[in-house]
Amino acid sequence: MIDLYTWTTPNGRKASIMLEEIGLPYRVHPVNIAEREQFAPAFLAISPNNKIPALIDSEGPDGKPISVFESGAILIYLAEKTGKLLPADPRGRTEVLQWLMFQMGGIGPFLGQAFHFKNAAPEDIPYAKKRYTDEALRLFGVMDRQLSSTEFLAGAYSIADIACYPWVAVAPRLDLDLEAFPHLARWVAEMAARPAVAKGMTVP
Repeated sequence: MIDLYTWTTPNGRKASIMLEEIGLPYRVHPVNIAEREQFAPAFLAISPNNKIPALIDSEGPDGKPISVFESGAILIYLAEKTGKLLPADPRGRTEVLQWLMFQMGGIGPFLGQAFHFKNAAPEDIPYAKKRYTDEALRLFGVMDRQLSSTEFLAGAYSIADIACYPWVAVAPRLDLDLEAFPHLARWVAEMAARPAVAKGMTVP
């Protein structure tokens, strides 16, 4: 059984979407980051960087429990555990992993900062809002160009799409219009229509 420790953030949604897609049974343990529950000693024992999501798999690779933190590592772990959504061949695997790292190094950090400076910063800093919004739009352009020639980011549906979707889905909350990115908008609609994605986006 998988025990998933998560909250209502794009990174948290990655793990729940993945678990829904691969069909593994799991229990949800909400970690309310607004109440600073991520700093509880019991959670820090699982996720030393005090970030959600994290999971404990009671049936780890050697038959013993294993804990995994960092959303990208969780996606890779679950893909390797089940043999799903991450190709085994080196070329296909590399294609998926580079788009996964694109999300972890670009989409997540820059959209996260854009959200912070637009919605949570204690003071208005126009330069910061413009800086992170402009970079978010540039990254959307990268995705749009890729999706002009492929159905999904790495060709076939994969953990790369699962990683990116919850972040792109928050674009309206950042006043980011996808009208200029028709291929990205098409992908967003297709992702949203997947039953596992729709369900995973509601967890917890």
